[in-house]
Amino acid sequence: MPNIKVIIPAYNEADSIAKVIYDIPAYVNEIIVVNNNSTDQTVLNAEKAGATVLTETNKGYGYACLKGMDYIAKQTTKPDIIVFLDGDYSDYPEQLTDLVAPILEENIDFVVGARTKNLREPGSMTIPQEFGNWLATFLMRLFFNSTFTDLGPFRAIKYDKLLNLNMIDKTYGWTVEMQLKVLKQKFTYREIPVKYRNRIGVSKVSGTIKGAIFAGAKILYWIFKYSLKK
Repeated sequence: MPNIKVIIPAYNEADSIAKVIYDIPAYVNEIIVVNNNSTDQTVLNAEKAGATVLTETNKGYGYACLKGMDYIAKQTTKPDIIVFLDGDYSDYPEQLTDLVAPILEENIDFVVGARTKNLREPGSMTIPQEFGNWLATFLMRLFFNSTFTDLGPFRAIKYDKLLNLNMIDKTYGWTVEMQLKVLKQKFTYREIPVKYRNRIGVSKVSGTIKGAIFAGAKILYWIFKYSLKK
């Protein structure tokens, strides 16, 4: 079996984090929850569910992901695949098997779980989320001939390829930065349709006007930054 590690950024996900952890397939080697300044029982519940828990005091999705990567980089045995997954239980963690299959069976470098409309629960994506995904993927098609249709957070990537991306975004632009760098470095990629449900709790990004505006700005920043480098 390949060595697979899962990184889960988490901010105040006490009610959902254990559900996420329990639904991850048992063959995963390590589940790493990165506590991003939670003020509830996220840490306690994640530890009780069997995850490795790290703490990143700088708030931001990218900060949390980078913390998890730094932890893995210090380990003696490196993984083959890294999976990123949200802690709000909106994704179906058991679909991790489908997500890593193209990497294992077809040697694909990067796989995104695409939240296709027919597999989404009503209301599981807000209007700003839907528009942001449409705009970002439209611009990626326009500038880079991309076939991406979603910026879904449920994603898998070969560990060596992830290191080659030299990820730097600390906040809202993490997902789009990763996909743009995959395109720029001409890695092979695939989208896998995944189910998506209403999250537990309130979104820290799309659930607030400030979050939606900043996320949209970051997405546009990364896309135009890379389009100008063509």
